[in-house]
Amino acid sequence: MTDETPRAINGAESLVRTLVEGGVEVCFTNPGTSEMHFVAALDRVEGMRCVLFLFEGGATGAADGYARMADKPASTLLHLGPGLANGLANLHNAKKARTPVVNIVGEHATYHREYNAPLTSDIEGLAHPMSSWVRTGMSATEIGSDGAAAIAAARTAPGQVATLILPANTAWDPGTGPAPVPPIPERARASDDAIAAAVEALLSGEPVLLHLGDRAVRNEGRVIADRIARKTGAQLMAMTSNARIDRGAGTVPIERLPYPIDQGIAALKDFCHIILIGATPPVGFFAYPGKPSLLAPEGSTTITLATPEEDQIDALERLAEAVAAPPAEPVAVGPRPKLPTSGPLDQDTIGQVLGALIPEGAVICDESITTGRNFFALTRDAAPHTWLQLSGGSIGLGIPMATGAAVACPDRKVINLQADGSGLYTVQALWTQARERLDVVTLVWSNRSYAILRAELANVGALNPGPKALGMLSLDDPAVDWVSLARGFGVAGRRVETLPDFIAAFEHALANPGPHLIEVAL
Repeated sequence: MTDETPRAINGAESLVRTLVEGGVEVCFTNPGTSEMHFVAALDRVEGMRCVLFLFEGGATGAADGYARMADKPASTLLHLGPGLANGLANLHNAKKARTPVVNIVGEHATYHREYNAPLTSDIEGLAHPMSSWVRTGMSATEIGSDGAAAIAAARTAPGQVATLILPANTAWDPGTGPAPVPPIPERARASDDAIAAAVEALLSGEPVLLHLGDRAVRNEGRVIADRIARKTGAQLMAMTSNARIDRGAGTVPIERLPYPIDQGIAALKDFCHIILIGATPPVGFFAYPGKPSLLAPEGSTTITLATPEEDQIDALERLAEAVAAPPAEPVAVGPRPKLPTSGPLDQDTIGQVLGALIPEGAVICDESITTGRNFFALTRDAAPHTWLQLSGGSIGLGIPMATGAAVACPDRKVINLQADGSGLYTVQALWTQARERLDVVTLVWSNRSYAILRAELANVGALNPGPKALGMLSLDDPAVDWVSLARGFGVAGRRVETLPDFIAAFEHALANPGPHLIEVAL
């Protein structure tokens, strides 16, 4: 019998073991040479699922969708500064959605950076604008604790993008094994002064809006907010863009602040007090000539009951007690929307089909942009489901977000409502859906244009656009063949041009597992 020398653990394996023991169990990746020791460590450590993407924007968008549904972070693995740069747009969306992400970026060995090799860049400078926490590892003996600090930062309320930069030698040099994750800070409580200010507004007899975001807009928060509203006459409204809303039949209904600025101003015009619970003050998505940036009516008061960083559920419970709100009541379940039997294939009939056919427990990933403006209202009484939105406005999130959500929830149908122009930014993520055999239905609204920008031309006062301007908004010369694209990436694809064909194709995709794409001609 011979003694065996224990295998040395390098920095990369120390980091991977730290991630797994810290509850980070999925890595969305597009690696390169500098990350090969991390890649090798993934094979040696049980408990980490690796999901490959053809483009880094797919990996970062999937990490966003995964964490929204799993309520815990995934990791990414990106290749140096250019790889990070490719993923920044969807890290922007994750930051705005307050999504926890452990973003790992490879780097040249510490001693190699001074030679300015072709891929050398200022990775920290790239990372800071889209991250709430950034650190560059300096040694293999400390990289495990660096990873533990990144997990703690990502999980700090309300959720953050934490970027850990991994020089190659900190991965291949001897490490010290996994490090424990530091305690996660508790959410702070709303102040007594904030509760008192909200109570005063609610009892003033003047119109009050409870404006909900973050945890307050999920059903637990809406139930408490509804109790307050029934007692005081206040109204509920969600922010325009929300990371996640659990909704459908049997849940407290809520509408969102409309995106178009004139509609947003009109929706708020009658309120004297706007109470923010996990929400930020209502502002225009863009500036427009002659129109305000702040949408609350002049002379109204805006009261912050609880910031996104604070414990909104506790604040709502204290507010409900302060106004003597009644107990929660069951929400009446109305009839499920019926399938339309005739009519054109347009935004309204599509919304009716969605309301009728969304299966119970489905996850809806909404990057519909212009086409889907009315889908939210038309699906209010659909079977219970979860709705994820594009929260940061940087298009190209829909297909990756649906991919990440499907990894997080393999037992739930994921439906991606996808504008065609924005879908082309990250269409490569369809390949990952096929590779991982994910249960995702992608509905592409094929109007072959950046339709939202046609309206924005008028909104910003750019009148009488000519052929050059209009040409910048068109996608029909040549027309994009979504069915061929989908099939090329290994996903079953079909194009429909009539309402009956859409219903039949959608029912087929819902009934059969695996990725499907339906191009809906509009």
